[in-house]
Amino acid sequence: MSIEAPKLKKPLAGKRVLDCATFIAGPTCATFLGEFGAEVIKVELPAVGCPLRKFGTMTETGMSLPWLSESRNKKSLTVDLRTPEGANLLKDLVAKSDVLVENFQPGTFERWGLGWEVLKKANPALVMVRVSAYGQTGPYRDRPGFGRIANAFGGISYLAGYPDRAPVTPGSATLPDYMSGLYGALGALLALRVAESEGVGQVVDIGLYESIFRILDELIPAYAYRGYVRERMGPGTVNAVPHSHYPTADGKWVAIACTNDKIFQRLADLVGQPELAGPGKWGSIAKREADREAIDNFVGDWTNRFSATEVLKICAEAQVPCGPVNSIRDIFDDPQFAARENMTKLPVDGLGEIVVANVVPRLSETPGSVDRAGPKLGEHTEEVLSGLLDLDRGRIAELRHRGVI
Repeated sequence: MSIEAPKLKKPLAGKRVLDCATFIAGPTCATFLGEFGAEVIKVELPAVGCPLRKFGTMTETGMSLPWLSESRNKKSLTVDLRTPEGANLLKDLVAKSDVLVENFQPGTFERWGLGWEVLKKANPALVMVRVSAYGQTGPYRDRPGFGRIANAFGGISYLAGYPDRAPVTPGSATLPDYMSGLYGALGALLALRVAESEGVGQVVDIGLYESIFRILDELIPAYAYRGYVRERMGPGTVNAVPHSHYPTADGKWVAIACTNDKIFQRLADLVGQPELAGPGKWGSIAKREADREAIDNFVGDWTNRFSATEVLKICAEAQVPCGPVNSIRDIFDDPQFAARENMTKLPVDGLGEIVVANVVPRLSETPGSVDRAGPKLGEHTEEVLSGLLDLDRGRIAELRHRGVI
């Protein structure tokens, strides 16, 4: 009889995160940590809560779909941090926590008596993740901002759209929020290693725009090297042709990416014109870039002879990278998303079930999980205050009566 190996704990089991942030960026950082085992306590303003509760598609529960999805696995504690007693409660919680996340305008926590110098006295090993529009320093630190502003300031909006039209939203106005949440989680994990080994906490400082600026591939060195300013190119891109979106006979679109001469040779072969590659007129990237419009028209004329399914099959057989330009409806019907379990269902009282994005990345031995949807406002207030801070019912009732919780 084989002995079953002991089940491993999630990577962040035993860690406690105080999510004092609002809307998306900071809270998403805490969400990622919670998916891998951290206990996440969402600190919200009494009677009001996080603005994400009312943002996006509302449900019969009075909570929005973004809230139910992105506040997954969290406990809700209501505390008015603007009051001295509320600030003291947070300091007491900090002493028993590992990470605190906030994304208010710089100086807000300091005005509440909760700046870094104060909190590190309560817990010298604390990791404090601070996400703001422009970071904690610099001439713009006090300016407000959201994802749309970060997209624009960070340099990606300038690239989105066609050269003869206004810049457009690069996919989603919230892209910087989710990206900053990822960088915040990465920073928290790095800082936690130091806290565990050295007992020293630190601040993780992120400007929303910085998460966008960091993913601009060669724009930065190309401008510094030769003053090159990339302009909007519609669906195309620099340094690779054909590398765009192409129409199909059934009214759909496919993405084709020939990132080098070898792949273009495969495409030329399957189109039936191998002479265009190799020593031919489009055989090198330099030749293709010089004749971009003609090549895109050539490829588009070919794809338009087939349905999207046929183009995908032909390209897959020839090892030419090609994928559908999916709508969310297409994604729900796609077997790859199903096989990878990229979506999961969560029960919600009064609503039944909702479908949300599953955990990324996947770990083979200690995977993360989505266990419950975003909580009701203040759902865990008494549990946290009595369980962690040993407050009795009378004291909790008093704080509630005075609006502190």
